[in-house]
Amino acid sequence: MAKKLVIIDTDCGIDDAQAILIALAAPNIEVVGVTCVFGNAAVDYVCQNVLRVLSICEREEIPVFRGCGGPLVGANNLLATDHFGTDGLGDVIKDRDPQWEQKIQREHAANAMIRLVTENQNQVSLVALGPLTNLALAIRLDPSFPQKLKDLFIMGGNMEGIGNVTLCAEFNFAMDPEAAYIVYEEYLCPTYVATWEFACRNALPWDFLEELISQDTPAARFMKMITSKCQAFSREAMRKKRDVYFGSGFVSYDAYAMAACVDGSVVTERIECPVRVELQGSMSRAMMVLDRTNQLKKSHSVFVFTKCDVAKFGQLLMESVRQPLKK
Repeated sequence: MAKKLVIIDTDCGIDDAQAILIALAAPNIEVVGVTCVFGNAAVDYVCQNVLRVLSICEREEIPVFRGCGGPLVGANNLLATDHFGTDGLGDVIKDRDPQWEQKIQREHAANAMIRLVTENQNQVSLVALGPLTNLALAIRLDPSFPQKLKDLFIMGGNMEGIGNVTLCAEFNFAMDPEAAYIVYEEYLCPTYVATWEFACRNALPWDFLEELISQDTPAARFMKMITSKCQAFSREAMRKKRDVYFGSGFVSYDAYAMAACVDGSVVTERIECPVRVELQGSMSRAMMVLDRTNQLKKSHSVFVFTKCDVAKFGQLLMESVRQPLKK
């Protein structure tokens, strides 16, 4: 069976690293490129983080492209250094590669997306794990880009107005609300959304994380290192944040979108409806609004996930850290 071609657009924090591991471990997936965007860290750190994950999995042949370093409009003043650390991977990596920049492709991420998808029309799944800036830029450079995609998977946004960086907005969308707005208005390809609430409501037990990172493999040891001092993977820190809304549990946000791309049966319930990203509200800017009653009169609907097979999802996570794969 032919492998599914995938481009991963990422702001590579710890959960992005976990998502990339899922894709690299999946026998039915061929990652044709990784495009980098600001978000969990500055874009140069993101590039280095992606290279590190690929190196650990012995997959350095996959090309990595540097993309946008800030939002389409205005200044970038929301970097969440308290969540995944300044570098996106928990600020625990000491031996950074001084030659990393030479390993990044010269082509801009948006141009690379357009080229790779044009060369493989209607065959490429795009998995967007960070702010949607590169995607918005791609459609401005080539308005026909989305119709050449097979489908689009997004981790971001929310469905009930519960925010994690502002009162009503999820982090990825809050980093570049205009980009999120453009993608949901103009990407008419099949689109699947793993929202913040979806991830949090389908959490795994904290004991699962301990089991996950205790395996004796290079990838598991890497995940153990980068989660060791990170607030986002601290049961105590989350009691005052996420647990207020959703109760206790381990959540690897971006992994949910990637799991859905790898194996659609992971998602067991979803809503199909039009959505729009709010740009104006003083408290609700960047909030994703679901139009369940068709008041917006939009022609395009998206699939918003609501429930997943947590056992199947957990199995994908377990398999993801058993890398590098034996040749």
